[in-house]
Amino acid sequence: MKNFNFINPTKENLIPNLYIGIFLVAISLIDVFINSFLKVNLTSFLPLVLSVFLPFVFGMIGLHLIRIEYSGIKKLDNLNKNINTNNFNAALTLIILFIIIKAIPPVFSWMILDANISGDTKDACTGSGACWTYIKIWLKRFMYGMYPNEQIWRVNLAFIFLIALAFVGYFTTSKFKKFLTLYYVVIYPIIAFFLIYYLISGGALGLEWVETGAWGGLSLTFIVSFFSLIFCFPLGMALALGRRTELPIVKYVSVGFIEFWRGVPLITVLFMSSVMFPMFLPQDFFMDKLVRVIIAISLFEAAYVAEVIRGGLQALPRGQYDASKSLGMGYWKMHIFVILPQALKLVIPGIANTFLALVKDTPLIFVVGLAEIVGMLQMAKTNPKWLGFAMEGYVFSAIIFFIICYAMSKYSYNLELKYKTDR
Repeated sequence: MKNFNFINPTKENLIPNLYIGIFLVAISLIDVFINSFLKVNLTSFLPLVLSVFLPFVFGMIGLHLIRIEYSGIKKLDNLNKNINTNNFNAALTLIILFIIIKAIPPVFSWMILDANISGDTKDACTGSGACWTYIKIWLKRFMYGMYPNEQIWRVNLAFIFLIALAFVGYFTTSKFKKFLTLYYVVIYPIIAFFLIYYLISGGALGLEWVETGAWGGLSLTFIVSFFSLIFCFPLGMALALGRRTELPIVKYVSVGFIEFWRGVPLITVLFMSSVMFPMFLPQDFFMDKLVRVIIAISLFEAAYVAEVIRGGLQALPRGQYDASKSLGMGYWKMHIFVILPQALKLVIPGIANTFLALVKDTPLIFVVGLAEIVGMLQMAKTNPKWLGFAMEGYVFSAIIFFIICYAMSKYSYNLELKYKTDR
């Protein structure tokens, strides 16, 4: 300990630095934890300013002491590399940890301990916590919108079929693996369309017709997101290739399309598709509002997908193109078998980010009269019998969207690992 270096921790004094640093960080976190959960201030005998800032000071000193470069301890090196590279990052780390610890008790009390879930009316919510009774009563509306209760089984059956068909790729033999792209790009969307049209819409096979205006809730969010994702991806890919082609007409049409749709807010696009577009159609021609919305979102997102894919195409070295041409490949064969597989692999994070933004943009369809889950929340919070519970609805919606987006994020990350190659 006589050679202990406090100012510049080194590997030579690793053990004492590590013990003292961990002790000080633990003391700071324990102090904040006890103060938040047990309402006990261990430093109450000190002046108020010192009592408030002492845990932070201890934590900063502790993180400084364990900030040892190339310590040889893998976990310590990872910690220093990610959250403890310098004093600024150490301060941010402590502040975030303190805020989380401080926020847990009130959030936990509001969401669980003091919450109400029993009863069937607003009168059942007598505590100071969340009124989950409101979510329980309105759950069917949040899931299915204004779809008739006695017909909800049709929506459930359609989604069960769609989910089952989506996992076909996991059970196919190696003999049919080469046809999976055709299945997911062409066959599966067609099957999905007919399932939704005949099962959810009805009007055939003895099923009652349900207009799309009655569709809503989370099921409508999935339908809009699903078809928009399917349509915007191939269109975006074609636009990305068109923007890089040497044919002037194709190139300038692609550039004009991309720049136009990227320069217009989505809410304006939806308004135009719902209100203005029908004015330009023949009088005897009818296009459902939901179809117009899906087309509008697909065109809008295709412009962003095109730019993401174009970034992947530009990242490939010229040698890939030259090697393909030297093998006698034409334009389409070269791009389908050599260029696009490599480019798409490089831009998986960007494509996933665009798809996540698309899913989170679906609540905007409420402005054209389609009430997905957030739209139903807007309607429910104005109901005279349930005024004052908007917060519970928004928390419920936030949890749903987080689950959806996190699942998509993890899937894209798994794809990255699966197709990762050393460069």
